[in-house]
Amino acid sequence: MYAAVRRYEGVTDSAEAARIVKEGFVPLMRQVPGLVAYYWIDAGNGTMVSTSVFQDQAGAEESISRASDFVRDNLASLLPNPPQVMAGEVVASA
Repeated sequence: MYAAVRRYEGVTDSAEAARIVKEGFVPLMRQVPGLVAYYWIDAGNGTMVSTSVFQDQAGAEESISRASDFVRDNLASLLPNPPQVMAGEVVASA
């Protein structure tokens, strides 16, 4: 399995960002082959984190590309700073 984590800081409206992600981005993620799980997390203080898990590296890379496009097209005013993006093989899980 592979995972991608994106951390967004400086979020201007967490509730609105969550609504847009739930209504618009989650359906896009469900279309990515190999999706195991996707989470959008409000970490507080203007920080939000997305975590996506896929069966293979291709799915994780696809999610990073889709996230970039979706943020640019739908969330730029709410997520004004570029995210910290991390991705890699899952080496332990529970």
